[in-house]
Amino acid sequence: MNYFAIKHIHVTAAVLSIVFFVVRAYWSVSGSAMLQKRVVRIAPHIIDTILLVAGVTLAAMIGAHQPWILAKIVALILYIGVGTIAIKRGKTPKSRAIAAVISVAIFLYIVGVAIHHHPLSWIA
Repeated sequence: MNYFAIKHIHVTAAVLSIVFFVVRAYWSVSGSAMLQKRVVRIAPHIIDTILLVAGVTLAAMIGAHQPWILAKIVALILYIGVGTIAIKRGKTPKSRAIAAVISVAIFLYIVGVAIHHHPLSWIA
């Protein structure tokens, strides 16, 4: 597969990931039983695995030694940590909502890093 095909898979998975995250965060804050549905529990893992495999493949193709790739990896770890608070670890709806907003902000930072190929993201 060529670079552009893998990049397309990566970007598509990223869009699916954030859309599904926002929906699940809304369900978490509102206390919806939809979060307990099997497909809702499994789909994010499939989408995020595709996203990660495509990302690692792209990094290998262009050289993972670049500072902006490290910035994406660090931000991804933060996104996952805060995202778990937004979806299941937050004690109150308010704390889950705040964590969801922070998670989306981190995701937008990652997108800026990817577009600008710079750790300063949107301000580069």
